[in-house]
Amino acid sequence: MKKYYKHILLSGILLSLGWPTYGSPLLLFFALVPILHFVNEVPDSSIKNKNLTVFAYSYITFLIWNIWTTWWIYNSSVFGATFAILCNSSFFAILITLYHWSLKHLSKIGAAVFLVSSWISFEKFHLLWDFSWPWLNLGNGFSEYINWIQWYEYTGVFGGSVWVLALNFFFFFQFKKFKKESDFKKIIIKCVPGLIWIAIPIVCSLIILNKIEEPKTFSEVIVIQPNVDPYDEKYELTNEDFKNSLINLTSELITDKTSFVVTPETFFTERSGFDIDIFENSQFNISLKEFIASHKNLNLISGTQFYKLYRSKNEPTETANKIQEGFWADFYNSAILSAPKQKSQIYHKSKLVVGVENMPYKSFFKPLLGEFMLDLGGTVSSRAIQSERTVFSHSINETKVAPIICYESIYGEYVTEYARNGADFFTILTNDAWWGNTQGHKQLLSYARLRAIENRRSIARSANTGISAFINHKGEIIKTLPYEEKGALIGKVGLNKNLTFYSRYGDYIARIANFTFFLLLLSCLASILRRKK
Repeated sequence: MKKYYKHILLSGILLSLGWPTYGSPLLLFFALVPILHFVNEVPDSSIKNKNLTVFAYSYITFLIWNIWTTWWIYNSSVFGATFAILCNSSFFAILITLYHWSLKHLSKIGAAVFLVSSWISFEKFHLLWDFSWPWLNLGNGFSEYINWIQWYEYTGVFGGSVWVLALNFFFFFQFKKFKKESDFKKIIIKCVPGLIWIAIPIVCSLIILNKIEEPKTFSEVIVIQPNVDPYDEKYELTNEDFKNSLINLTSELITDKTSFVVTPETFFTERSGFDIDIFENSQFNISLKEFIASHKNLNLISGTQFYKLYRSKNEPTETANKIQEGFWADFYNSAILSAPKQKSQIYHKSKLVVGVENMPYKSFFKPLLGEFMLDLGGTVSSRAIQSERTVFSHSINETKVAPIICYESIYGEYVTEYARNGADFFTILTNDAWWGNTQGHKQLLSYARLRAIENRRSIARSANTGISAFINHKGEIIKTLPYEEKGALIGKVGLNKNLTFYSRYGDYIARIANFTFFLLLLSCLASILRRKK
């Protein structure tokens, strides 16, 4: 089996070199060919534990990919990085092992469809369960090559995943023919259709790009970048300090036409945050609204933390954290829209970072582990969420804004709910500083471009240490503030009320894949039963 090590290593390296923001996604169309070749060689080999061997070897491939592309999680949590990398690698290795198993019960084409459908089904599952970590879903790999994928407004990122997987199988089948015939010229000719199927979606994308209508109305927006260390400095400063920073960063930029100022995630988060029941009439909120009222037309969208207290012997909610005997609290990572003479509009972040903001499967793990959470500064506790996506409305011109908070921007279908609820443009409030100046914050910014294309919504992104940016409805980055540069950006953001096909129907490709996967799985199981008879 030593001869297959190069196949295993090559697939891992190609997947890594194909990933944003440094790689070329062209490599993704060929990256799985070596490992597919290895898996198809195993059935005819003399290996005794074939399934275990396939799992172990493919695990190496995906371990390389996961370490290479997401090692930076280590900067915020050694445990989190280790857990995410080891587990995510095993999930992909299981998919390859299932494919190997299906080769016994399905035709070569049937097994290929089985892997494609199971892979897409897993990517969808990885968006939904409590250990959600969809960072390496294949469709994300084109986030820096937006001219290739303008058709994501019809398919979302799952269209990209299917594109990659289908072409990997095409080139794998051609490679198998080459191994038999050893005719280089013939194999080049046979690969031409695959190259055409790489080119056709790109050509379609360019056609779509040239036909996209420009927005007719705009909103003037300022995003700030305070550049505060999230581990120590942030929790030494008061809300008054942050308010003064907000005023200093925006005072020379605000005009009579400025509709919104946007701050990063958890911008106002002194101590445990604000008591949500009394925040509206708090002195700090009143002073904040006085600043806003001094500027014609201005509304403020800011990240903050709220808490809600309960007096109860028993756990009052599923997300409540015990403070002391008889006292409980729900904590919220939230966004607020503040405007003069208007009650604050509030949205609570609902896609939470595993192990940092929520304990996965709390009812199961809490009795075993207690209230175990990773300490990244501030309040170490699980967060409460809300079931619907709140859209903020400007107090004067009624422009609708989506307050997307950090990690939520990875979730395609999730973000479409903001568009369906009437958002004219998106804001992203984020704090990527936990990861340091690595690929982590660059990739998260890059993935935001996918949300712009899928929904044809412009984005104003405020990041604590960067990269703050304006992204238009084509996914093009218009303006940025460099990482670790304190400052503010002003820009005109295009408004759009129309829904794309993807905004309306979401991850329909994943739903088709789920159905296909279960049909083929039943076919495999039926084949096993027939053989036993």
